Amino acid sequence: MIGRALGAAIAIILLAGGVGWMLTSPEPLPASAVEGPPGDPERGALVFAAAGCASCHVAPDTDIGEAPLLAGGMAFDSPFGTFHAPNISPSPQGVGDWSDAEIMDAVMRGVSPSGAHYYPALPYAAYAMADPQDMRDLVAHLRTLPPSSQENLPHEVPFPFSIRRGVGLWKALNLRQAWVIEDDLPETAARGRYLAEALGHCGECHTPRGPLGGLDHAQWLGGAPNPSGDGRIPNITPGGLKWSEGEIAYYLGTGFTPEFDTAGGEMAAVVSELAKLPDEDRAAIAAYLKAVPAIEPAAE
Repeated sequence: MIGRALGAAIAIILLAGGVGWMLTSPEPLPASAVEGPPGDPERGALVFAAAGCASCHVAPDTDIGEAPLLAGGMAFDSPFGTFHAPNISPSPQGVGDWSDAEIMDAVMRGVSPSGAHYYPALPYAAYAMADPQDMRDLVAHLRTLPPSSQENLPHEVPFPFSIRRGVGLWKALNLRQAWVIEDDLPETAARGRYLAEALGHCGECHTPRGPLGGLDHAQWLGGAPNPSGDGRIPNITPGGLKWSEGEIAYYLGTGFTPEFDTAGGEMAAVVSELAKLPDEDRAAIAAYLKAVPAIEPAAE
């Protein structure tokens, strides 16, 4: 009797372990997403700017410039530990030896060339919604940038968050295949949705998170605590941002607010990249921000 019970318990444990292993398995992109026309580096430069890659991946206290050195090293504090942006330049220390598919898997699925999960400090939950052709163009542009031999810094992540396999459960809960704002939008605002929700990943900073670090979509763009502990990241819904579409678009291109203030901190780097986009794209982001549901300041 005891033997049967023990055998049943072992079987249940093994079954649960097998299910857990399957649920946490990395899931690369399907071949249909990777295959397609070759990337266009000139179009990729615009994708690179919209996605804000240089804002995180240049070395600390380094100007982005026209051909940024993506040596990495910038630190990002969070309740789960401190993450260091890696070298993503086209060098052996960066992504120079990776295939296009491996880079796309990293950016859109958070899967490393060795098949391990990346932490969602890399906003692949947003990039997962990107057009694969845009990602192919992005890869082509990355390969034109200067290489850096800088070695990557290890993340400072305590147990149990140091168990990478557990990130698979986070992905199961948070990787989405639908827009946050699913309403039918006019063409301009729909373009802005793509730029803001996917490439620009605005929600990663401007939306509060739940206890496991997933975005609270019910408070989309409604403002959030600054992970560094210094103040709050503002509410940019119509409930918190009262600027006109023109004023928002102007700010995204110049950094100047209607109150004659200027963008500071990390937003200054974001604006410097958004300024490289066509006027129509900044206007599209502004139209989208006026179309999202208002989160009133009291919710902050």
